[in-house]
Amino acid sequence: MFVSNAVRFASSRFASSGAARRSFASLAAKTAKSDSARRAAPLVAAAGFAFGASTLLGSRQEVTSNSAKSAEEAAKEVENKFGSYWPRNILILFGPPGAGKGTHGPKIEELLGVPQLSTGDMLRAAVGAQTEVGKKAQAVMKAGGLVSDEIVVGIIRDRIKEEDCRFGFILDGFPRTIAQAKALDAMLAEEGACVTKVVELEVPDSVLEERITGRWIHKKSGRSYHVKYAPPKSMKKGADGAPLPESMTDDETGEPLMQRPDDTSAALKKRLESYHGETVPILDHYSPNGIVRQVNANQKMSGVWAEVLKSLQRSA
Repeated sequence: MFVSNAVRFASSRFASSGAARRSFASLAAKTAKSDSARRAAPLVAAAGFAFGASTLLGSRQEVTSNSAKSAEEAAKEVENKFGSYWPRNILILFGPPGAGKGTHGPKIEELLGVPQLSTGDMLRAAVGAQTEVGKKAQAVMKAGGLVSDEIVVGIIRDRIKEEDCRFGFILDGFPRTIAQAKALDAMLAEEGACVTKVVELEVPDSVLEERITGRWIHKKSGRSYHVKYAPPKSMKKGADGAPLPESMTDDETGEPLMQRPDDTSAALKKRLESYHGETVPILDHYSPNGIVRQVNANQKMSGVWAEVLKSLQRSA
């Protein structure tokens, strides 16, 4: 949405300038072919705003090729301004197990052009990279302990310094408690940032068991499937009507899918008790800021996505 609005703004202001159209088209094509769509999106958007701003400022005189900056320079300049002065788009995605975070999170990620950050993935990456905070986490885990909130926040602090988080990021799986939410707020406040939106996917507990026990995932990518609602193309069923495990493979890579050990009825009950007792109160923590939005995730996927889009709008 951010990119498309910028492009529409630029095209409307530059409809009469063939050179500008060609420059912008060239930049858009270049970024569209980039290996990193997320990093390309803000660049195209920035170019759109740069073009629009240039037109407004130079409406009374024609900008010659000698005095005008190249499209790439203008785009980079505006991109730097957005990265330095505009608030980051920091979103927390909430929902009980099976609410659809794995389905809609990547779509939000693509829409906003910012990465979705999983605490589990960040923790493993920090340990693998042997960062200072990663070494601390590794020592705690080797000793059989639980990684402290301080360490997790430290891992997030390191991760969001990376270039792909410059314009914002999506947190999934953190914070889980009020203490973690306050620690996150304090860490963001150090750089003058704050959580800008909290989206809760609501699903009745009675509906979640079927969703959870039928869920399969691709471990490397996090892509989520469901034997009833979103089966992989390869799925085959046995005589008992249950899917054959060997037939469950990822649509894109063909690699085997897996079920999480805690995707069982017994485990779900405990996870829901923890979610309602510790995680839901976080919504009350952020509600006074006017940034919490509820989405009915107990409907068709198209309906859920429509509500998600509405919840993400600034006016929502």
